Amino acid sequence: MTDTFNERLRLIRIRRKRESTRFRDELRIIPRWLVWTCLALYIIALIIGMLVNLHGFQTNGPVFPGDESMRNEPGLSFLALAGVITFGAAAFSAMLFMLGYVYRDAKRRGMHAGLWTILVLILSSSTFFIGLIIYLLVREPLPFHCPKCSATVNARFNFCPNCKYNLHPVCPACQREVADDDRFCPYCAAELPHAPKPSSEVAPGAGSNILP
Repeated sequence: MTDTFNERLRLIRIRRKRESTRFRDELRIIPRWLVWTCLALYIIALIIGMLVNLHGFQTNGPVFPGDESMRNEPGLSFLALAGVITFGAAAFSAMLFMLGYVYRDAKRRGMHAGLWTILVLILSSSTFFIGLIIYLLVREPLPFHCPKCSATVNARFNFCPNCKYNLHPVCPACQREVADDDRFCPYCAAELPHAPKPSSEVAPGAGSNILP
């Protein structure tokens, strides 16, 4: 079981070499409506908290943080309350952003988006983002363009369904997947024959596919 899991992780690492994503681009996957919703909720919580605290000062009721000495320092009281609300909003927003990212990212990779979102939520709610770490380790590589005909192909495919180009070469001796630029197999040391680089010409009608 362990060997199978390690082999899967090895294949994922090899196939992810085709990806060229940047952190800034990954953040754009988070839905904008979710960002604006979290911002609006933060502002509403801040206003309500300040009004409740102000009412406590005006009516001689309880004020944040519950210390009577704070009645003589209203500025510090409001500042401390704003800090607590900001910290809570940041933690809550980070959780929602994580779930929004996992759902969108799993969907574009052809994975079960809803199931992975629920799994990440369950694991991360009690173990501080461990669910996100597991997801990032085992997620499927992104679909990519065939080097020969530019058709969009699934990362699991070994051959392009449009032009039959070998997408994931294997060692002829041990039949284990190797990287395109390997000169020798890292597992059995066999010399790897490399096919000539594919032509830059694009097959008719195949260049219109765009990655999600």
